[in-house]
Amino acid sequence: MKSLKAIYPAITTPFKNDKVSYQNLILNINRYNKFNLSGYVVGGSNGEAVFLSNDEKLKLFRKVREHALTDKQLIAGTGSESIKGTIELTNLAAIEGADFALIITPHFFKNEMTHQVFIDYYTKVADAVKIPIIIYNVTKFTGVNISIETIALLSEHPNIIGIKNSTTNLEEIRQTIKNVPKDFAVLAGTGSVLLPALIEGAKGGVLALANVAPAECISIFKLYNDGNLLEAENLQSTLIPVNQAITSTYGVAGLKAAMDMVGYYGGNPRSPLKPLDENKNNILKQILTNASLIQQRD
Repeated sequence: MKSLKAIYPAITTPFKNDKVSYQNLILNINRYNKFNLSGYVVGGSNGEAVFLSNDEKLKLFRKVREHALTDKQLIAGTGSESIKGTIELTNLAAIEGADFALIITPHFFKNEMTHQVFIDYYTKVADAVKIPIIIYNVTKFTGVNISIETIALLSEHPNIIGIKNSTTNLEEIRQTIKNVPKDFAVLAGTGSVLLPALIEGAKGGVLALANVAPAECISIFKLYNDGNLLEAENLQSTLIPVNQAITSTYGVAGLKAAMDMVGYYGGNPRSPLKPLDENKNNILKQILTNASLIQQRD
C-alpha cells in the first residue's frame, strides 16, 4: 500500500467570474510539479469544497491527475455529511485517479457527533470504498473535534491510514501519535506547527502554506530529517507570520492573494466570499516581503 509522508499543498480552486478555471489550475499544477512535493490535496477547505458541486470536484480530480507528475499522489476531498454520499463520491474519485480520500468529520448535527457515530461513519465508509481514507479533523470550521480515543480505534482499520489534524494543540498531536500504530500517518494540518509536529512524530503536513512557499515547507521537512534542527527552527519561525496571515487572519481570500503575489494564479474566492481590500493586500504583501517570499520594491 502507498504511504503518506512529507509535504502536500492543500491546493486552491481557481475561479474566473465565479466559474472554475481549469486552465489556471493546470498552470499552477505545472509549476508545483517542479518541486519535490509528495502530491496534492484537491477539494479540501482551501479548495473551497463547500462551494463546489460534485461534478466540479470530479473534474478537478481528473485534471490534477492528468497534469500532475506520475509520482505525485492525489488526495481527494470527498467527505460529505452522509455515509452514502461519501462512499459514492469517494468511489467516483477513485475512478478519476485519486490515490487517497480525505474525509472531513460530519458536523452539521454537532450534538449528535459522538464517539460511536464517528466510529460507524468512518468504518462503514472505509469498508465500502476502493481507496484508503484519511480522517480530516478541522474543528475551526466544523465545530466538532474527533477524540484521541476515537482516532485510536479507527486507526486499527486497514483502510484508514492517517489523519490530517488542523489543530495547533501540540499535546493533541502528541497523544494521537502515541495512541496509533507506527504506520498510521499523522499529518500536520497547518504550517504553524509543521516542525513541532514532525518532532513529535508526524509523517508530514497537508498545508495551505505550501501553496505559496512549497520550497520552504519542503526544506523544513528535509532539514529536520537531516538533523539540522536549528536551521529548521529558524525557517519555521520565519514562516509563522505568513501562515497566520493566509489562514486564521485572512482565510482563503488571503491565501489566494498571496499566491498571486508570489507568481501563481490565486484569483478571487467564490461568492459569497470577498477578495481582500487594498489595505489588507498591502499588509499581506509586507508580510510576504519580510519572509523573503517576494522582493522589496522601491
